[in-house]
Amino acid sequence: MQTDSTIKIIECPRDAMQGIHTFIPTAQKIDYINALLKVGFDTLDFGSFVSPKAIPQLRDTSMVLRGLDLRKTKTKLLAIVANKRGAEEALKFEEIDYLGYPFSISEIFQKRNTNKSIAESQKLLGKIIDMAVRKNKQVVAYLSMGFGNPYREPWSVDIVERWVSKLADMGARIISLSDTIGTSNPDSIHYLFSNLIPAFPQVEFGAHLHTTPDSWHEKIEAAYESGCRRFDAAIKGFGGCPMAADDLVGNMPTEKLLSFVQEKKLSAGLNPLAFESAYNVALRTFPL
Repeated sequence: MQTDSTIKIIECPRDAMQGIHTFIPTAQKIDYINALLKVGFDTLDFGSFVSPKAIPQLRDTSMVLRGLDLRKTKTKLLAIVANKRGAEEALKFEEIDYLGYPFSISEIFQKRNTNKSIAESQKLLGKIIDMAVRKNKQVVAYLSMGFGNPYREPWSVDIVERWVSKLADMGARIISLSDTIGTSNPDSIHYLFSNLIPAFPQVEFGAHLHTTPDSWHEKIEAAYESGCRRFDAAIKGFGGCPMAADDLVGNMPTEKLLSFVQEKKLSAGLNPLAFESAYNVALRTFPL
């Protein structure tokens, strides 16, 4: 059971890999994700069922899944989908627990990321939630541009709150606020989580924060002190959204998040030796 001193860490090798142009061999991906499965993360965001033209790096997600050793792990698997066909493909695999859907409150970014309008995306998300429920799976709705908008479109915390309310009414029970381009700051993080968490007790809120090397601590602290207990991260901060900008702001580094866990004497249920081993595999897997 999760207490106030425990947090969930969602490790995101999919997010780390998706923007890398050089194809990482399937066997190498399998070795890396199998190492991560031994660490004890709550969930692995391991792959995606999207167009190989859009994200060629992840065209082998089905093959990777077949190579994973899930016999001795409690870690759950999450796959990103961006359309009905991808959801149908992901739902064929009993091993997958969560479907992740990137829902943006930016019209421009929603078009860039999924080639759909916000209205079309909302309708699709409703269908995916219904499909997942029928298969006893859950959907994680990622609220892209949750902390700001670089496209000069209207953005405010009120807009974020309105969309959270709409998604909750549709049946979304896990909503991860996504700092897609690294624009969040402690004030916006604190305001959103401290207001949304008590207003929507039926929803589990997560923080998918992108960060520069000098701002990771203040972002984690603001989210944690505001009640967030679900954090996405990627070893070494690899990755970022390839659809967002030319210069990516990296993911929250898992090792930094773990240093915060130690500093605050929290529990994430991880095996330190297994994490060290997976960290070393990451250094061999990703081009530096």
